Amino acid sequence: MAMTEDDTRLLDRLRLLVKDRRGFSEKKMFGGICLMLNGNMCVGTWQGSLVVRLDKADHEQTQADAHTAPMDITGRVMKGWALVRPAGVATDHDLKHWLDRAAAFVATLPAK
Repeated sequence: MAMTEDDTRLLDRLRLLVKDRRGFSEKKMFGGICLMLNGNMCVGTWQGSLVVRLDKADHEQTQADAHTAPMDITGRVMKGWALVRPAGVATDHDLKHWLDRAAAFVATLPAK
């Protein structure tokens, strides 16, 4: 699936938030672009939603957050991942919150 205009706008906003942060790079995944942190997938876009990587132990709590949905693009829910619908990242403050949350978790993973 190709990136939508909403994905492109969201990715542009993410790029602004990570431009001065160390360890971030981009990689094509899920039919779009994902931002990697130290070689591990951190955040990305999918059909206008933000894809975030979080601790599997917090999966149920994350799914209870407003505007989140299970990451299920393959027919199977991926624990430790969530989709944040557009309303959940409508403001730069909200987008930064999710980016910071994902980056804090991914920073605990071994670099690739």
